[in-house]
Amino acid sequence: MEDTENLVAEIEALGGKLTEAREMVARRIIGQETVVEQVMAAMLAGGHALLIGLPGLGKTRLVETLSTVMGISGGRIQFTPDLMPADILGSEVLEEAADGARSFRFIPGPVFCQLLLADEINRASPRTQSALLQAMQERAVTVAGHEHKLDRPFHVLATQNPLEQEGTYPLPEAQLDRFLLQVDVEYPDRDAERDIILATTGADEAEASAIFNTDDLIAAQALLRRMPVGEGIVEMILDLVRACRPDDESAPDTVRDAVAWGPGPRAAQALMLLTRARALMDGRLAPGADDVRALAKPVLIHRMALTYAARARGDQLGGIIDGVVEGLSLSEAAA
Repeated sequence: MEDTENLVAEIEALGGKLTEAREMVARRIIGQETVVEQVMAAMLAGGHALLIGLPGLGKTRLVETLSTVMGISGGRIQFTPDLMPADILGSEVLEEAADGARSFRFIPGPVFCQLLLADEINRASPRTQSALLQAMQERAVTVAGHEHKLDRPFHVLATQNPLEQEGTYPLPEAQLDRFLLQVDVEYPDRDAERDIILATTGADEAEASAIFNTDDLIAAQALLRRMPVGEGIVEMILDLVRACRPDDESAPDTVRDAVAWGPGPRAAQALMLLTRARALMDGRLAPGADDVRALAKPVLIHRMALTYAARARGDQLGGIIDGVVEGLSLSEAAA
């Protein structure tokens, strides 16, 4: 009983702190509440996020603000076609001492930070994109046979332009799967855009301050994994992920007819973590069915692909996922 009471108290305290952090971010990121929620959820879950949106929608500003509010070091890499893996990871240089002795010294690259903005990630070649794979999965990089650990926590927020596809390289499926979720950054509505131009074109601009620090964020990520999840929610997550696989017996006809390949176990893991994070930010002690439904599309859409025939028909993955979600049921015990 005492452990349960302590857990409840810790979750409630963290929920209050997260509310304060969201309010601080909202001072600089106006009209993008869902985007902020999803990116913060990815950070709480200890993972990475892929931001899809046109230039000028505040993606870079969001990363800079989150770095300040969460109290972690930020870095930025502008991906270009001529970017090389060493430009990301770092390299070893040969140095000569005063006595003539020679030795190699490792010079860390920009990946050695805690919150990395990988801007326009699909503009770099597949070889360079793959340089991030080990860092994203293992929180370490290997250069010249030597492994170098990255700081904890480590998160990648990658941006991608949805329209400009000339001179770009599609992200490999293995790398897409490393992103906990895909965040669609849409245009703000009229009122929000009015607030944006008034807030950002005056003499003074809102500044962000730290709410968390590195130890706080690591503790929050550990607490998240102790958060209870009802059996009905676990079954709902499994039903959703498996129904999106075209070769699964539970898949509906829309999935069988249109989807070439579906999400793997990492999708279920991501949903388990992110539903907890969303509940935490809403001040709830456990995730519910609404959390699963809200996060289904962001978690699944980049882990699925349409068949050639479905693309020719103009089918959309988002609509297919929405159809699967509508067919989900939840047991009375979990409701």
